[in-house]
Amino acid sequence: MSRGIAKTPVHYIAPDSKHSSVTVSKFINYVMLDGKKATATKIVYQALELASAKLEVEALEVIEGALRNISPVIEVRGRRVGGANLQVPVEVPKNRRQMLAMRWLLTAARSAKGKPMKDRLAQELISAYNNEGAAVKKKEEVHRMAEANRAFAHFARF
Repeated sequence: MSRGIAKTPVHYIAPDSKHSSVTVSKFINYVMLDGKKATATKIVYQALELASAKLEVEALEVIEGALRNISPVIEVRGRRVGGANLQVPVEVPKNRRQMLAMRWLLTAARSAKGKPMKDRLAQELISAYNNEGAAVKKKEEVHRMAEANRAFAHFARF
């Protein structure tokens, strides 16, 4: 029996002070650890400055371009059909797309070691903007899984 979709309230996030962007504000919240928002803000702004200087484009364009390149269009979800668990490819909603892109970008930046976080994040933003790097690899891996299980697409009626 299907559980349906939970009706959770939508939380509106205020745009950040420097770029007036909700996307940057959300990204700062993802970077934040232990409630240290000032530290997270500093890291994100410095990383955006480094990346925009290296790519010679605006900081806002860097983060939006990087997230656009990482965002998955399709993913697989487990679905029980007749006693077997099938990996069914489904389209990813816009808000989840952005959330996954930010999560993968941060995971890739945090997994790199030996440099300060602002440098690792800047490097990952540059890589993602140029359609390469660990986060883009993760997106391609998810797309490959969905393509491999395309035969089960007709089970996608949720």
